[in-house]
Amino acid sequence: MTVLDGCILIVLGIAAGIAVGSGVIALFIVLDMIPRLAQLTRSYDKAYAYEGAMIAGSFVGTVADLWNLKVYGLPIISIFVGLLCGIFIGLLAAALTEVLNVLPILAKRLGMKSYLFGLLMAMVFGKVAGSLFDWFVYTR
Repeated sequence: MTVLDGCILIVLGIAAGIAVGSGVIALFIVLDMIPRLAQLTRSYDKAYAYEGAMIAGSFVGTVADLWNLKVYGLPIISIFVGLLCGIFIGLLAAALTEVLNVLPILAKRLGMKSYLFGLLMAMVFGKVAGSLFDWFVYTR
């Protein structure tokens, strides 16, 4: 790889990072997801903590992914951290669903109102199956 190739990769990486980061921040700001999450959990006084946790989590996750960091410990710690991550993702998804009312609108427009429960379960099982495939089958 030449120096020019390296410089091009650096510029493309920074541009992609800015684009993705801007999209995520725009999603959180435009849809008022943090205030809605605080409203759902009745913890308005902790909205700044939610924002700080999202920024810190994004930063730590990015660094861990870029540098391929691994944390070793007892399996019970992994279970606890996984439970906390699952709770957070669930709350975030609930806030997003509350803001957008995605599923009822989608079901109504597609004429699938009577199949709403099946649609929801298909999304849940698809996400679980994809996550399990990524964690246990797909190796990088």
